[in-house]
Amino acid sequence: MGGWSVRDVSEQRGRTAVVTGANSGLGYVTSRELARKGARVVLACRSEARGAEAVRLLRDEVPDADVELRRLDLGDLSSVREFARRLPYERLDLLVNNAGVMAMPHGATADGFETQFGVNHLGHFALTGLLLPALLEAGKRPAGARVVTVSSMAHLLGNIDPADLNSEQGYRRWVAYGRSKTANLLFTHELARRLAAAGSDVVAAAAHPGYAATNLQTAGPLAEGRRGAERLMALANRVIAQPAEAGALPTLYAATAPGVRPDSFTGPSLAMWRGAPAPSWRAPWTLDDRAGRRLWTASEQLTGVSYDALGG
Repeated sequence: MGGWSVRDVSEQRGRTAVVTGANSGLGYVTSRELARKGARVVLACRSEARGAEAVRLLRDEVPDADVELRRLDLGDLSSVREFARRLPYERLDLLVNNAGVMAMPHGATADGFETQFGVNHLGHFALTGLLLPALLEAGKRPAGARVVTVSSMAHLLGNIDPADLNSEQGYRRWVAYGRSKTANLLFTHELARRLAAAGSDVVAAAAHPGYAATNLQTAGPLAEGRRGAERLMALANRVIAQPAEAGALPTLYAATAPGVRPDSFTGPSLAMWRGAPAPSWRAPWTLDDRAGRRLWTASEQLTGVSYDALGG
């Protein structure tokens, strides 16, 4: 897989994809390249204005793109339910759980969850569960279906605390971010196990971009008016990070390459920082079966979304 590039994205004609956080950065590049290969792509965005601008730009770059915008706020479970209810497709071939926030000041979602845990994990857990029937339907076809969840090497910053999922016992923004990214990997691990137990061919996999230049790094400092930190992150994006086009490659690989294994974790090949997609190391705690089951049970209770189609 060492030389894999955007040119190797497989033909996607006849397939339907949903990409969260698709108005910029990794999500936009992922959506554009899927559309370039013929997929019908639903750009799931919190801001309708920014989403509409992304659709306009994407159609400029890919004139024959089959794309549409639908509003989705992962920090509001009523929005997640409405998105799933209004999605008109009985079959969904690809769900890319890409959207996220990073190192934000302490806050809460509309449902009262700590923002990073609520948006990065719980919102995507609920969305995937609500779209599961359409994914399972697509999984019956020869090409199969996939759920790709974007995590981060920052998962190394924190394992989840089952007794404090919402970081109520002292909030540290980077630890909370790391925990949310660990939750992404535990979710993928447990989802892959349950899909296999149910005899489904749907593949659940995870990816990370290494260090890619997006607006994710500057959003936190900007929200707090920390101009120095904002300028520092912007400088790092220019000098150190790889562009979003490169950062999206692991996601595109996990979403489209043949032979992607359930519960695999794909990232950049060079020190997990940059380069072509390759298998990526992950912390042992993200492969803990017991932790995955406990997080799953808690997530069902917190969101009210059950994966009944998969059984136990």
